[in-house]
This record gives sequence, C-alpha cells and structure tokens, in this order.
Amino acid sequence: MIRQTIFVVALGLQTAAAVVQTTTPPPAPAQTAPSSSAAATDKSSLTLEKFEARREKAFMRADTDNDGKVSLAEWTAFQTARKAKGDPAKSFARIDTNKDGFVDKGELDAFLAKRFAKLDKNGDGVLSADERPGHKSAPNQEQ
Repeated sequence: MIRQTIFVVALGLQTAAAVVQTTTPPPAPAQTAPSSSAAATDKSSLTLEKFEARREKAFMRADTDNDGKVSLAEWTAFQTARKAKGDPAKSFARIDTNKDGFVDKGELDAFLAKRFAKLDKNGDGVLSADERPGHKSAPNQEQ
C-alpha cells in the first residue's frame, strides 16, 4: 500500500511539473536599449530597407514591358522622360554588373546597398536627412 501511495505521489508530481512547463509563458525577449542616435528616431531618416524599397519602386517604373527587369532602351526612355542629368548608358552600365543588357532585382539590390553604404557617412545604418543627396546641408554629390 505504501508503494502504491509513493507511486501515485511521484506520478502526480511529474504530471504537475509537466503542466507547469507547458503553461508557463516563455520569458520575454530581452529589450534592446533605444538608440542614442537622434537619426534613428527621426522620421526623415532612411534605413537600408526603406532606401532600397523606395529606389526599387522608382527604378522599376522604367520596366514598361513588366518583365521584372529593365533594358537599356527602357532605362534611357525613363531617364529622358524625367529629364535626368548625365548619360543614361553610363548609369545603366554601372548597375548592369553581369553585362547582359538588363538590370534585374539582384543587380539593383547590390547597387543600392553599395550606394547606401557610401551615403551613410557615420556608418550607423541610417541615412539622416543631411546624409542624403539633395538635402540643403548635404555635400553636393551626383545621385
């Protein structure tokens, strides 16, 4: 009789421990300290993700045949319509790294990541307003 009681108590303890483990919420993830950089909280600041999304959207407007890539002819027509400065063929050649005559998403992402890194002067992963071309306090750079 004592053995049965010990067995029942032990089984009850194991069951209780299992219930506690499954009903106890996991610990909350550690919160990171807010960035001390004012640029990170500034609404006019851009992260790499936002920078790429904006530029990709604008770039893909040149894709008039909707094939997911931009040809030199499409790029030239797009740049002419926006009255962009510079030679469209030269800017296209910089982006078309595999020299197949088209710029696809992979080439565009690589180009934009490199461009973002060049603009992010303080290396904080965020482009503040004064780091972006065209801002009144930004150094005059070709975009």
